Amino acid sequence: MTATLDCCGMKCPQPVLKAKKALKDVEVGEALEVLTDDPHAIEDLKVFCTQGGHTVVSQETDEQGKTRHVIRKEH
Repeated sequence: MTATLDCCGMKCPQPVLKAKKALKDVEVGEALEVLTDDPHAIEDLKVFCTQGGHTVVSQETDEQGKTRHVIRKEH
C-alpha cells in the first residue's frame, strides 16, 4: 500500500520535513507518494533520500508543474 502526502502549496523545506515525518508511519519496503509544486523539492527530496538511506523510485512532473515523487522506505 502506498501512502500519499500532498505538499502542494508548500515551499522547501516543508515537503522534506513532512516526508520525513510521514515515513515514520510507512512500513519498511513500502512507498510514500509525495505531491509537490515547488520545483526545488525535486532535488531536495533526492538529497533527503540519499542522506536518509531511502530510494527515490520515480519523480514525474506534469504539465501544470506538479511533481509526483515515489519514495521507498528502506529501513
